[in-house]
Amino acid sequence: MTSYFSSDFKLAILGGGQLGKMLLYETRKFDIQTLVLDPNPEAPSRLAANYFEQGDLMDFDTVYNFGKQADVVTFEIEAVNVDALEKLEADGIKVYPSPQTLRKIQDKGIQKDFYTEKNTPTAPYKHFAKLEDLKLAITANQTSFPFVWKSCRGGYDGKGVQVVRSQADLEKLVDTPCIAEDMIPFKNELAVIVVRNPKGEVKSYPVVEMEFHPEANQVEYVICPARVDDKVAAKAREVATQVSEAFEHVGLLAVELFQTEDDQILVNEVAPRPHNSGHYSIEGSYTNQFEQHLRAILDLPLGETESKIGAVMVNLVGEEGFTGDVFYEKIENILALKGVTPHIYGKRETRPFRKMGHVTIVNSDLSEARKIAEEVKKTIRVITK
Repeated sequence: MTSYFSSDFKLAILGGGQLGKMLLYETRKFDIQTLVLDPNPEAPSRLAANYFEQGDLMDFDTVYNFGKQADVVTFEIEAVNVDALEKLEADGIKVYPSPQTLRKIQDKGIQKDFYTEKNTPTAPYKHFAKLEDLKLAITANQTSFPFVWKSCRGGYDGKGVQVVRSQADLEKLVDTPCIAEDMIPFKNELAVIVVRNPKGEVKSYPVVEMEFHPEANQVEYVICPARVDDKVAAKAREVATQVSEAFEHVGLLAVELFQTEDDQILVNEVAPRPHNSGHYSIEGSYTNQFEQHLRAILDLPLGETESKIGAVMVNLVGEEGFTGDVFYEKIENILALKGVTPHIYGKRETRPFRKMGHVTIVNSDLSEARKIAEEVKKTIRVITK
């Protein structure tokens, strides 16, 4: 067995944002050497890595030459050069999740086609090569308002996703390959984190419930466990596990789901990495999602996925009207609240709706945790000095 701990073994992480930073908490805990590549010289991960390099994640030579220094390569962001990952894999370097998995997920159109091919329940959709084709389909009554527009590539944190209710909304869209997805009446937006190692051992975390900001299309609250019927929760975990096995992914897979009005479970989309919907696990679970990702990609035994206690996560995002050096107003007030743990991501500059941190609230009474989460949200503000 490979000696990962206090050894010459090197793990390369593509992307140095907050997910990389939180993954590095766990590599430090296990004394695993790490190399991090990110285009931002001030990336949150730069201080915790053994070696940090500034570079373009989409440049073949940069990613390939960086990855050659490591024994295993992983990523915390989907926007990386897959051709370089495939070459690294061909050269005998382990890449998890695999480049083949990432290629299917990077493009939302290909991802949706994959669900259709695998008979995975998902909302009906249509492909469009450019915006003009979508407009022509609406004129010909082949597509009708309202629908959810998704850019095939490059969307994240509410960008590249838009509810289109009118011609005016349509005119605001960018010209890019996209899908138009039917609006699904749903009760809840849910998510399940699934973990899988190279041996094929698979585990899932409890179902979480996500509450979204009405304007920014970003998650405001993640509630674990989701306040749904046990049968619905079991079905959600079953569907998420089926998706994981279809992708044959290794590492963490976050599966976002819709619970329809008649309690069907539909797959929205997936992310092949630690995910915002799993941040609660740092305080709330026996094995947090970042340690679990490490265990999976290193082919170690998977940890316990169940929760120790009820948890609610609140995203901290930049307030509207503020851009510049960040200031966390009244953070000391929320530290005085029961069960509250803030996580500050290390981004020096705030802007409207930018993810700057999160706060976890743990409590044996989930409804009490949700009340405290509301108080946290009303108290702390991410502004400029």
